[in-house]
Amino acid sequence: MALNNLSALTSPLSESQLAQLQQATAGLDAVQTAWVSGYLAGVSQGPVTAAAPTQSAGQTLTILYASQTGNAKGVASQLAESAKAAGLNVVLKNTADYKAKALKNETHLLIVASTNGEGEAPDDAIEFHEFLLGKKAPKLPELKYSVLALGDSSYEFFCQTGKDFDERLKALGASQLAPRVDCDVDYESESEAWISNVVTTLKGEMAEVTTAAPVAGIATSSTASQYSKQNPYPAEFSLSQKITGRDSAKDVRHIEIDLGESGLTYQTGDALGVWFENDEALVDELIAELGYNADDKVNLSISGEDKEFSVKEALLTQLEITQTAPSFIEFWAEKSGDDKLKAIANDKNAAREFSGNHQIIDIVNQAKADVDAQTFVDALRKITPRLYSIASAQAEVEEEVHLTVGVVSYDANDKTRTGGASGFLAQRLEEGQKVRVFVEHNDNFRLPASDDTPVIMIGPGTGVAPFRAFMQEREARDATGDNWMFFGDQTFTQDFLYQVEWQNYLKSGLLTKMDVAFSRDQAEKIYVQDRLKENASEVFAWLERGAHLYICGDADRMAKDVHQTLLDIIAEHGQLNTEQAEDYLKSLRSNKRYQKDVY
Repeated sequence: MALNNLSALTSPLSESQLAQLQQATAGLDAVQTAWVSGYLAGVSQGPVTAAAPTQSAGQTLTILYASQTGNAKGVASQLAESAKAAGLNVVLKNTADYKAKALKNETHLLIVASTNGEGEAPDDAIEFHEFLLGKKAPKLPELKYSVLALGDSSYEFFCQTGKDFDERLKALGASQLAPRVDCDVDYESESEAWISNVVTTLKGEMAEVTTAAPVAGIATSSTASQYSKQNPYPAEFSLSQKITGRDSAKDVRHIEIDLGESGLTYQTGDALGVWFENDEALVDELIAELGYNADDKVNLSISGEDKEFSVKEALLTQLEITQTAPSFIEFWAEKSGDDKLKAIANDKNAAREFSGNHQIIDIVNQAKADVDAQTFVDALRKITPRLYSIASAQAEVEEEVHLTVGVVSYDANDKTRTGGASGFLAQRLEEGQKVRVFVEHNDNFRLPASDDTPVIMIGPGTGVAPFRAFMQEREARDATGDNWMFFGDQTFTQDFLYQVEWQNYLKSGLLTKMDVAFSRDQAEKIYVQDRLKENASEVFAWLERGAHLYICGDADRMAKDVHQTLLDIIAEHGQLNTEQAEDYLKSLRSNKRYQKDVY
C-alpha cells in the first residue's frame, strides 16, 4: 500500500503524525515510494550492527577462467553451477577481471585455462600469467587448488598455460585438491570427470551455503536462450554467396542463417559455433579404402554414454576426418609400419605441418594397415564445432546472423580436399536446410562503450568479418567516433571483400578512413602492416586521443607482424625505448583498448 493512502482508521500514528507523513510523501513517484518503504522497514528493525549474511560464513570457492575462444569459460560456468548445486559459496571470474594480489586471501581456487597459439596465455590472462610467474607473486601455503587445462595436442606446447599455473601455484606453496587434468580438443568427458571429482572433494571440506544465491559472475537472466554448444539450434540456412571474383585464388562466401524464434542473441565481436557433417562422398571413399562394410557396428562414448553407430554414420556425423591430429599419424605409422610416417610422427614440427595439409584419407592411402573398425574409430577425434566471427550486427539484421567463410581447399594425392565445416556451409548445404548453431560470446572483442571513441580496425582477408558487424552497429547507434579500416588481400579486382559496403560507409562519412593493401597487384608485396607504417604518425595520434585498436585474422604471421609494427610505431612516435613501447601496448590491452580475435 502506498504511504499517501494510509488510513487513519488503521494507523497507529496520531492524526498530526499521519498528516506529516502524508505531506512528506505526497510528491513521491512509485520508485521513490518503494525506497522510502524499504528505508522505514529497515529503521523498524532497530540499530544495524552488521550486514545480515545471505550465506553462511563458510569459505568461498573462487573459480577463474582463462579463455581465448570460449571453451574454458563454458567449462568454468558448468563447474560453478555444479559447485553451487553442491551447496558451496562460489565466485566465478575471468582472470582479466581478477586482482591477482587477492590470491593471498584465497583458500580454495579452481582454474580452467586454455592455451593460445604456441604455448601462450590467452589474451584475457596475460597479466595474471605474468603476475603469477613473476617475483611479486605471494607465498600461498594456505591455498588449496586444482587446474583443468584445455589445449590442442597438434601444438608442441600442449596445455602450456594450465601447466604454468599448476607448477607455479605448487612452487608458491599451495597444495593440490586434485591433480591437473590436460584436455585435448575433445574435452567434454575429461572435464566432466574433473568437475565431479573436485566438487565432491570440496563439498566434504567446505561449509555449505544456507541459501540458493546466484553464483557471482554467472548471468541468470530468464530471457537467455535455451540453445548452447551442447544443445545447438537447428537454424535455417538462407544464403551462400561467393564474394570473391571468378579468377580469385580463394573461394570466400557470404553466409546468411536465420535464427528464427530461437531467442539467440549476439553482440558484435561474438562468434557463431557451427556443427557440421562430413562429406558423404569422402566417408564412402574412406570406408572403401579401409575395406569396411558401411553397416559395420562400432561403439562411441558420447557425453559419457556408450552408443552404437554404423561405421558410416559414425564417420559422417561423429568423427573428425578432415582435420588430422599428430596422434593419428603416430597411430597409423605404428599400425602400418611405414618408415616415412614414423619419421614424421617423431618430429613434432613435421607432424604438425603434415597434419595441416593431409586428411585422414590421405594418410590411409599413403600406407596400408589391417585395422578393425572399432580400433580405427577409437583413434579418431570427435567432431568439434567450428567458430566463425559474426559479420553482422543484430541491430541491423535482427533474427539473421551473417558469416564470412573462406573455403578450405587444397590438392593432395591428385585430389582436391575441402574443409569439413567450410565445405559443408559453402557447397553441401542448400537453402532451406537446417544447420545446428550456437552463439559463443566473446567479451574480449567489444566495441568501446562510448560511441564517441575512435576505432582502428585491422582485418585482412576474412578477418574483415567482425568489422563489418562493427560498422553496422555503429551506424545503428549513430556513433560519432571516427572509424579507420585497414584491409588487405591478394588482388583489388578479385578479393576486395564487401567493397561496395565499405565505399558506401566512406561516402556517408561513417567510415573516416580506409587503407587497403593488395599483395599481388604489384611486384613488391604490400601487406596491412606496411600501410600501418606509412600512416605511423597518424596511427599514433589516434592512439593518443583514445582510439581502441582491433586485429582480426591469421594468428601465425599477420597478427605477429602487425603487433611488431605497432611496437615500432609507438617507440618512434612516442619517443620510447623497446620496453616502454611494450608497456604502452600492455596498458592499452589492460584498458581493453587493444583487442585481438585471431586464429
